[in-house]
Amino acid sequence: MFDTLDERMKKSIAALKSELATIRTGRANASLLDHIHVPYYGAESPLSQVANLSVPEPRIIMITPWDKTLLAAIEKALLTSDLGLNPSNDGECIRLIFPELTEDRRKELAKKVKAIGEKARVSVRNIRRDANDEVKKALADGMPEDEGKRAQEKIQSITDGFIAEVDKILEHKEQEILTV
Repeated sequence: MFDTLDERMKKSIAALKSELATIRTGRANASLLDHIHVPYYGAESPLSQVANLSVPEPRIIMITPWDKTLLAAIEKALLTSDLGLNPSNDGECIRLIFPELTEDRRKELAKKVKAIGEKARVSVRNIRRDANDEVKKALADGMPEDEGKRAQEKIQSITDGFIAEVDKILEHKEQEILTV
């Protein structure tokens, strides 16, 4: 029971980390492009599977497709994405240049990070609720009351640990965003 609880909460933390990776800070990071897909031979393929992604400078991502005919499709996918960046295409590769974030934009992104963090906390608490429901069901089926109480305390301590981890991750991301 505690193994599945731990496993489910770890999945919530992993989902939080992957969602936070898509929020851009002032620096270029290839993981910002993880959610971008490009039509390739009739199927939507992740950008990382059809091109080489590199970060030659702190504020530039360079996308070099393996098939040069994909340049236009990649450029279109980048323009329609939620990144808000204009790609520059030189016929060989595409460069994404990240402008410096304004203070207002940094504050907006910090608010977005807090909202994502709250979703992660709610997710962890829902997992705790499910585990507590299992304990209550076991109590109804004849589990000793003191054993049920210990199980609930252990569930709460595991939950507190994961909530603290969520807070630590959020604090780090906010610091990364707000640093000029």
